[in-house]
Amino acid sequence: MSFEYDLFVIGAGSGGVRAARMAATEGAKVAVAEKQALGGTCVNVGCVPKKLFVYGSHIKDEIEAAAGFGWDIGKATFNWHTLRDNKTKEIERLNGIYGNLLSNAGVELVVGEARVISPHEVQVEGVVYSAKNILVATGSTPYIPSFPGSEYAIDSNHFFYMEELPQKAIVVGGGYIAVEFAGILNGLGVDTHLVYRGPLFLRGFDQDVREFVRDELIKKGIHLHFDTNIDSIVKDNDGTYTADFGGGALTADMILYATGRRPLIDNLGLVDVGVDLNQDSSIKVDDFYQTSVPSIYAIGDVIGRMQLTPVALAEGMAIVDNLVRGIKRTVDYSNIATAVFCQPNIGTVGLTAEEAENQFPDDITLFTSEFKHLKHTLSGLDERTYMKLVVQTSTDKVLGAHMVGAEAGEIIQGLAIALKCGATKAHFDSTIGIHPTAAEEFVTMRTPVIG
Repeated sequence: MSFEYDLFVIGAGSGGVRAARMAATEGAKVAVAEKQALGGTCVNVGCVPKKLFVYGSHIKDEIEAAAGFGWDIGKATFNWHTLRDNKTKEIERLNGIYGNLLSNAGVELVVGEARVISPHEVQVEGVVYSAKNILVATGSTPYIPSFPGSEYAIDSNHFFYMEELPQKAIVVGGGYIAVEFAGILNGLGVDTHLVYRGPLFLRGFDQDVREFVRDELIKKGIHLHFDTNIDSIVKDNDGTYTADFGGGALTADMILYATGRRPLIDNLGLVDVGVDLNQDSSIKVDDFYQTSVPSIYAIGDVIGRMQLTPVALAEGMAIVDNLVRGIKRTVDYSNIATAVFCQPNIGTVGLTAEEAENQFPDDITLFTSEFKHLKHTLSGLDERTYMKLVVQTSTDKVLGAHMVGAEAGEIIQGLAIALKCGATKAHFDSTIGIHPTAAEEFVTMRTPVIG
């Protein structure tokens, strides 16, 4: 049977674009369908605009710190529309770059909503395309639970395009998105309240890191409400919103829900053609990203594994190897570094202390350091840095590295290479540090934590 395309990709996000253009450069005939802006969540309403907003929100600290270094800044004002619109211009520039990447690689871009109608056919805006293999890379979308007044809450997608910056905001959620957005709002001068139903946010991160970040956010003026859940929201006559906690209430100009994301499989027709789903509606795939329908594959957020852009890129490359280059391989998900761009930042790679102790009972040694960054000896800011190494005692192998502090993500990226190579604590100890930097603390920690 002949097909129009060797590979038809649904979704032009990071993973889909990588798979499409690399497959095309290997000689495959490829098409990509996308109904929204090119670049997916990361470029349009995720990593990139969020990081730009983090940069913008951190300026307030820089202005405050300036006096300690002899600078008289004077009265500073912030214009939300300037930040928002400059961000949008940059995103539109990146949209164009993604389009050029596809075009230059010889990938055909099909604009519109795609639906799988058979194991080898995709329909877009009434036109049917046939392909030897179909790749679903549609990502995920924010999820707001349904409750009385939930229609008054906004999600992270809408935040990036708000008409006005609120004076007072409630952020609901305990994951990294909620913590990051609370930091952005607080840094931009918004009276910010973070509400989470559990006892402490950032579940799954190292416990000491979670507690350290909690204390730092409190110092920065973010109001934390743990073990709290919103039962209902009502819109007041003055345009504000009142959240009822079932025993308490809080009024704000904006309520942002960052309570999770769900796989974006709406109207794709996958179940109708026999594609199996997991309980959370993510697409079930094997180690090589093949679904229950042999000609249909899936990667990225939509398969419900690690929802990280670099992971989707790696999975996209694995698809190219498996389907085009004839190299059977999967992705190694161990020791994948990640960062949370709260303020101060979190950087982490490998096992948490809790995970390590569960895997290797009574065979773990911890090394920690907490200190004031050199910059803040003059800045006057009450911000501290925290670092932690998790080491298997019997082998001396470093199992995890964690940091809270300025540029934590940049520092941990380098350590991720070391952990991937199986570095031991002795390797860290024998490495001469760069002085004066915060990063050198990772190679100078000598005294283990007692108990």
